[in-house]
Amino acid sequence: MTVAGGQAVDFLVVGGGIVGVSCAAALKRKYPDARVRLIEKDAALGSHASGRNSGVLHAGFYYSDSSLKARFSRDGCRRLTEYCLERGLPINRCGKLVVAQSEADHAGIDELKRRAEHNGVPVEEVDEAGAAWIEPRARTVGRALFSPTTASVHPGKVLSSLADDARAAGVEMLTSTAYRRRVGDMVHTSTGSFPVRFVVNAAGLYADKIAHDHGLGRQYRILPFKGLYLYGDEGERLRTNVYPVPDLGNPFAGVHFTVPVDGRVKIGPTATPAFWREQYAWFSGFRFGEFAGIAAREVSLLARNDFGFRDLAIAEIRKYRRPRLVALAARLVPDIRPEHYRTWGPPGIRAQLFDVEKRKLEMDFVVEGDERSLHVLNAVSPAFTCALPFADYLVERVTELIS
Repeated sequence: MTVAGGQAVDFLVVGGGIVGVSCAAALKRKYPDARVRLIEKDAALGSHASGRNSGVLHAGFYYSDSSLKARFSRDGCRRLTEYCLERGLPINRCGKLVVAQSEADHAGIDELKRRAEHNGVPVEEVDEAGAAWIEPRARTVGRALFSPTTASVHPGKVLSSLADDARAAGVEMLTSTAYRRRVGDMVHTSTGSFPVRFVVNAAGLYADKIAHDHGLGRQYRILPFKGLYLYGDEGERLRTNVYPVPDLGNPFAGVHFTVPVDGRVKIGPTATPAFWREQYAWFSGFRFGEFAGIAAREVSLLARNDFGFRDLAIAEIRKYRRPRLVALAARLVPDIRPEHYRTWGPPGIRAQLFDVEKRKLEMDFVVEGDERSLHVLNAVSPAFTCALPFADYLVERVTELIS
């Protein structure tokens, strides 16, 4: 069986999130005469991380100097901000205030300032009075950092606009079409088979599986973490996003306040270990094989407490209690009340990459490739922010591999 228009495809992109869509468009710009096709297993683009993330455009001062995240987040924030303004897409240019919960956080503020300077990201250090002027409801101990270029967007509308641009440029997009396997030059999907010159794997939660099918990324497995936000009622308002000083050895940002484009404040997220890749609710997306493999790995991590996994899991499970999550957020904005935060938002799943040989979580983007394929194995936050320059980087890698 062959799909309609099943002649040879020059570049096949697997995964219809923002990284896949942006990469497909960048490939078409680089190779205008090539046939570029994107396949997405779900009925709509952006059904997972790209459509379920916080919508924050991160300025780029959290990430270590040598990381790909640092390389792309500053430019990605600027480019997506400009894109939203040019296209009339919703954007809230409210900035981000990073507050200290104790004097022990001041060392973290110093490191964030150093990273901001190195990465060319504008930040402003303020004292308690300055923090109160930016956000009267926030509390900091002695010092805080303000990031004026951090913004919030509507993820679904951004992705939809980028997809429209890609289609207009000539990218073919097939939804409800799942990757099955590659045999020689033939790629087999749920809707048919066709010859492909080069595959770009941006499949998120299933990126490791597709990489393994190509003989790459064998030491890696996706370890899923579920994230939930708790929404405030209509009376809850903040001027800016409010974050704690992060634990820079941990890939999670900690409980914080996000101000979306509609202004309705939300707190979170959780980062609870999930037992299968699409465990959004109860038994949705359940696959026994996934459950058995992931649960066994998590039991091992719990027993050994690798990278503090046991401590992390216990702390995150406690956040499922609404009063606990609100109490953590109240360290940043003391006047919030549990009765003002009653509505849980839709869950998201973080496709976090785990190195099974070194037994550690990968902090940066991870990309592997050969002459036939390129695999985006780890594209967690701030991948949405980084998508446009990251896509250009992926195309550069493709060009190196096929030349």
